[in-house]
Amino acid sequence: MATPEFVLALREHVGHAPLWLSGVTAFVLDPARTRMLAVRRADTGAWTPVTGIIDPGEEPATAAVREVAEEAGVDCTALRLVDVRTHAPITYANGDVAQYLDLCFLCEHDGGEPYPADGENTQAQWFPIDAPPPMNDRFLEQLELIRADRPEARFRR
Repeated sequence: MATPEFVLALREHVGHAPLWLSGVTAFVLDPARTRMLAVRRADTGAWTPVTGIIDPGEEPATAAVREVAEEAGVDCTALRLVDVRTHAPITYANGDVAQYLDLCFLCEHDGGEPYPADGENTQAQWFPIDAPPPMNDRFLEQLELIRADRPEARFRR
């Protein structure tokens, strides 16, 4: 994931100290809801939905749509919030520590063919929603929430 400029500016002041950051996960489905968009991360090789950091003052749903366009080159509309969770702190290879609040959105594809648009990913493609690529447990849980199609967002207690 490319580090946003505002995070780099903060790091100049706080060094490797923990940063609390807000992020988005965007599950983009085709209009028939039979396929999901996934990207293969350049840094780890893992398949994921599109993820990213919310810019200061940016609306979370707008961030999800922006990240999808930046990373996979497609247009989408954020339909609803699906899941809210906090991740354990992460220590990056350079020693930086961050912890994320993740807001997961269901999005609908509006146009464009996916491709790895910004260098953060090596692949971007559609998968059948019932046969996703190998993904970690968090993303599989979120996909199950989307497939359940409940109107309310899940909040961990």
